[in-house]
Amino acid sequence: MSVRVPHDRLAAYCGQVFERAGVPPAVAATVADSLVYADLRGVESHGVVRTGIYLKRAAEGMIDPNAPVTLVRDDGCTALADGGNNFGAHVGAVALDLAMERAKRHGVCALGVRHSNHFGTGAFYVQRAVEQGLALIVLSNASQTMPPAGGVRPFLGTNPVAFGFPTGRPVPFVLDMATSLVARGKIIVAAKRGESIPLGWAVDKEGNPTTDAEAALDGAVLPLGGAKGSGLSMAIDILAGVLTGAGYGPTVNNMYDNWAEPQNVGHFFIAIDIGRFLPLADFTDRLGRFIDLMKAEPKVPGTPEILHAGEVEHRLEATRRRDGIELPDRVAEDLIALGQTYDVAWIQ
Repeated sequence: MSVRVPHDRLAAYCGQVFERAGVPPAVAATVADSLVYADLRGVESHGVVRTGIYLKRAAEGMIDPNAPVTLVRDDGCTALADGGNNFGAHVGAVALDLAMERAKRHGVCALGVRHSNHFGTGAFYVQRAVEQGLALIVLSNASQTMPPAGGVRPFLGTNPVAFGFPTGRPVPFVLDMATSLVARGKIIVAAKRGESIPLGWAVDKEGNPTTDAEAALDGAVLPLGGAKGSGLSMAIDILAGVLTGAGYGPTVNNMYDNWAEPQNVGHFFIAIDIGRFLPLADFTDRLGRFIDLMKAEPKVPGTPEILHAGEVEHRLEATRRRDGIELPDRVAEDLIALGQTYDVAWIQ
């Protein structure tokens, strides 16, 4: 069973719950928007299902919702920010604004972030950049949930990377992917629903392949493409963690298990002013023709259309903005319980 709710009311509800929990209004709104945006695009693993764990970490002092995001270094086209252990979505949004402003001024900006937390989907940030005619690459590390290729126990995070480019069309090019075969959050959602997972997604704690979501959460998700995904995850960790002074590998603390230390997640934003290379209209025209050439390619039998990265999510977002977001009963029940805790009435 499930509950369908309008996306704007869901964002307002979650934002109000965060506020009643002591989160400043602007921070609460950004975090809620980030969670609902993930649900709109079908990335339920990063959606409102995370509301409870975010609030619990703040209540336990593992997140400081009042901390400012500060610049440790600012050399124009490069910068380093300290998130002060605030909510990751807020830290990411502030860092993005800093990176975009500097890219417009200098042509490009590479901005690292340390002392942050889980920041949601990379698409949340690249979407904002492409709306301003910028290209954006976003990297983030995460706590260890994935073995290196050939390993058994978790050592690397499912460290995501996202690319965003404006196309001059309603649908931008947005590639947002984890370096694991599947985002661990999808396994969390499956466990909440009492569902099994496909064979090949994960292994149990002994390193055996499993379809049991709970056993997978005790074990590890597998790298995308074996050694390739493992290597890419480590490269992301070098930029987002080692270079920034954030945690890396097993020193990024798990938000579900570690209640003694902040996560110290690291991010890395690369913002590019397209106009420094080509007039934006020329770029989008060339990219549009590239997309058209791809779509005209011969299709595998049974494939109605060739899609570029971001199209599936864009269409789903349009549908859910119109029809509402369908929440599994268990997720809705958890949200209702949180609302009762903080005296916020459920969506009517």
